[in-house]
Amino acid sequence: MAQINILIICGEASGDLNAGNLAKKILELKPDIKIWGVGGETLRAAGAEIVYDIKGLSVMGFFDVLRRLPRFFALKDALLKLAQERKPDLIILVDFSGFNLRIAKAINRSIPIAYYVSPQVWASRQGRIRSIKKFISKMIVLFKFEEEFYKSHGVDVSFAGHPLLDIAKPSMTKLELLANLGLTDKLTSISLLPGSRKGEIKYILPVMLRACRIILQKINAQFIIAKSPQVDWEVYNGIIKKCGIEVKVVEGKTYDCLNCADFSLVASGTATLEAALIGKPFVVIYKMNPLNYILYRPQVRLPYIGMVNIVAGKKIVPEFIQLRATPGNISREAIRLLTNPAELEKMKQNLSRIKDSLGEPGGSLRAAQIIINLLDKK
Repeated sequence: MAQINILIICGEASGDLNAGNLAKKILELKPDIKIWGVGGETLRAAGAEIVYDIKGLSVMGFFDVLRRLPRFFALKDALLKLAQERKPDLIILVDFSGFNLRIAKAINRSIPIAYYVSPQVWASRQGRIRSIKKFISKMIVLFKFEEEFYKSHGVDVSFAGHPLLDIAKPSMTKLELLANLGLTDKLTSISLLPGSRKGEIKYILPVMLRACRIILQKINAQFIIAKSPQVDWEVYNGIIKKCGIEVKVVEGKTYDCLNCADFSLVASGTATLEAALIGKPFVVIYKMNPLNYILYRPQVRLPYIGMVNIVAGKKIVPEFIQLRATPGNISREAIRLLTNPAELEKMKQNLSRIKDSLGEPGGSLRAAQIIINLLDKK
């Protein structure tokens, strides 16, 4: 009997994290399965064969996509050719909807496809639901409200719960990280999470650092940047040099950076949920190319952009988006919160309720079991 093989495709750091944890659990359940595809270090460490590394794939906005279209077309053709040669028993698409839905359309159900980590069709571009219904065999979602949404549209869907419940945990204490960085626990510690894409960081980190300079005028603080392994050090070093502020940069220790912080500045995305699960107060920040924003904003149907506020169904964390994302606005709110213990405590209580809405721990294992059940049905 031929070995079962699975093609898995993700496209950025958060997708690699989810794909890697899913692959690890699949292989724990069925060690003889062969997993290969597009991913990064987490997926590789889980035991998958990486045929194309995601570094350089992550894009931000319409014009960034346009510039990289030749690369995406070439990758799509290469993957379709490999799928024809290797004949995977199942394809797992992880987030990265602009590319992955085109792969799904090209496969056209000739191979079963599971989609893990839903495109945010409930927030924008709901027309994509038609492609999902037509080309996806099984949708596996992280949020309960997503399951209800897809069921209402007749999509075969299962709710697995959020894998961050298992992995969003610091590896050391606050004092240990501060000591490792040569910092003190006598000052207010502020962590900066400017995103996992080069384009994001170039827009967001300068604003964060300028806000920190203003914060220093009112609060004795020290600053830590959580660096994405997917982005070169030169990107961070160049921005920090221009802003002229002392800051420590830590790679691959997002949860430790959040845990040691009294307060954080967090780019909108998965990091807002990570910050919520760690339970430390923060504000959400996002900036992008103005033309991309003009194209993107009318498509968004929700009043919030931060995932933590979307899940809560109300604004529990301040958001500073595009024109409102100024050093003055951000620093004023940070200073207000840091000098108001009652407000900080209220935010902590609201953040603690987010954890309860993400399901039970074991999300990656449940998703893996759904995948195995799909394979057993073949």
